[in-house]
Parts: sequence; structure tokens; C-alpha cells
Amino acid sequence: MGALILLTALAPVSWGTTYAVTTEFLPPDRPLFTGLMRALPAGLLLLALARVRPRGAWWWKSAVLGALNIGAFFPLLFLSAYRLPGGMAAVVGSVGPLFVAGLAALLLGERPTVRTLLTAVVAAFGVSLVVLRAAGALDALGVLAALASTASMSTGTVLTKRWGRPDGVGPLALTGWQLTAGGLLIAPLALLVEGAPPALDGPAIGGYLYLALANTALAYWLWFRGIGRLTATQVTFLGPLSPLTAAVVGWAALDQTLTPLQLAGMALAFGATVVGQIGAGRRVAARAATGESFGSAEVRHREDSTDVKVQALRR
Repeated sequence: MGALILLTALAPVSWGTTYAVTTEFLPPDRPLFTGLMRALPAGLLLLALARVRPRGAWWWKSAVLGALNIGAFFPLLFLSAYRLPGGMAAVVGSVGPLFVAGLAALLLGERPTVRTLLTAVVAAFGVSLVVLRAAGALDALGVLAALASTASMSTGTVLTKRWGRPDGVGPLALTGWQLTAGGLLIAPLALLVEGAPPALDGPAIGGYLYLALANTALAYWLWFRGIGRLTATQVTFLGPLSPLTAAVVGWAALDQTLTPLQLAGMALAFGATVVGQIGAGRRVAARAATGESFGSAEVRHREDSTDVKVQALRR
């Protein structure tokens, strides 16, 4: 279980590098094109590796999950980041555990405990200490976009847990379906709003390759693989690792400073992440001891043969 949590945590850690890569290597003011380049190439690559297409109800389920986790999430996230000051978008995003706790209670029967709710609040407070800066009035559209992106990803996480995946289909194929569906949803929007793709130089090409392969294909495969084996609460409590990683990368690579207050916030958020894993893990163990199931009956605890193919992405 510990190794699985660590592997799943690599996803939000990778996402924490997105801001640095975007600002340092990619064309400015092209959030939709960047979202498209993250999602569609990664999805097509995973589809080619898995060689499994959706069947039956999984055509519309994949479209719904792709829209929630990718197609709607990416544009809303970028919109909030462009319109909100400092790290406010990250702070709004850090309330994801509270969204998931409510949705998991409704759809998965995972009743949130007082400890879970308190831990989620502490995690959000810790993130706010790390990323918030002095700024002017907040933009209402930016706040709504940030809340909508958080709600979209949270709903996608819970539905992914509830629906599981069809027999004989591994997380590699499921990830490819969602990334492809999300990328196809973003493509016409990017063309309509931002026009033709920009000219790309060497650093931009390298940046997009990193985002598509490591930051998206591999990271989302690890994320959806974790959703299939962990509780929704455990997965979402890994989310604060993303803004914490962004702060560390900014300090290490972009010469940004970390104040004592920010370091205290990092300690709070990281501690809440650990406590969230421990609390949820104990509930899973207790249910297993009593023979009680949780989440979707389709959750698998086996490695799929198609998972082996993704190892090439990790070398």
C-alpha cells in the first residue's frame, strides 16, 4: 500500500512542475493550445500502446470522464491561473478533498469523518500560506473558474472510482480513452479562441514533449491506476503535493525565496497529506477485516499485462 501511495503521489508532484515549464519554455498566452498538446498526443500514444477501444457504455463513460478530468479541467484551470493573483487558484484547488469527501459520501458510501474534514481544512490552510501573495481585488470569473475546475476534477475522480473499468481493460487503456476524449474536446475550443498554432522553437518542443509524456501520459496513468486501488479520499489528499512542488521548484530553479511562513505552511500541508493517508488507510483495513467493500465492485487489485508497456515511458 505504501509503495502504491508513493507511485500515485508522483502524479501531483509532476503536475507541480507545469508552471515552471510553461513560463520558462512555452509560448505565452496559449493556455488552450498547451492543454491540447498535453492531452491529445498523450492520449493517442497510450491508445497505441494499449490497443483497446471502448465498448458499449464505455464510449459515453469515457467521454464523460475525459471531459471532467481533462477537457473541462484544463481550460478552467488555466483560465483561473491567468485571472487570479498569485497562487489563489492553487488555494481554491486545494479544497478538492472537501469536494471529494462530499461526493464520495453520495456516490461511494464513503462517509467522511471529522478527522478527514479537519485534515482537509488544515491542508488548504497550509497551501494558502505557501502560495498566497499580497494582491488586489479578486476577479469573480477567475474564482468561479477555479471552483469549477476543482469541482470538475473532484467529480471525475469519484466517478472514475465508482465506475472502475471494464473486464480485461487496464488503467493504461482507461487513461488513454480519457486523455483522447479530453483532447478532442479542447481542440475546437483552442482553434476558435486562440487561432492557429504558434511557431515552436527547440525549448518549446522539448517543453511540450515533457508535458505530454511525463507530465500527462505517465502522470495520469499513475493517477488513474491509484484511483482504482486506493479510496477516493486517499487519492485526493495527494493533491496538495502539486502546489508544494511548484513552490519548491520555484525556489530551486527560478531563484524564488521561501519565507519562514511559507515553510510552516509546507509543513502543515504535507503533514495533513500524510495524516489523510493514514486515516483513510485504517478505514480500508477495518473494512477489509469485516469483509465490507467500498467504492465500485469493478476495482481491481491486479497488474494488467498492458501496464508493462508503459514502463518504456519511465526510462
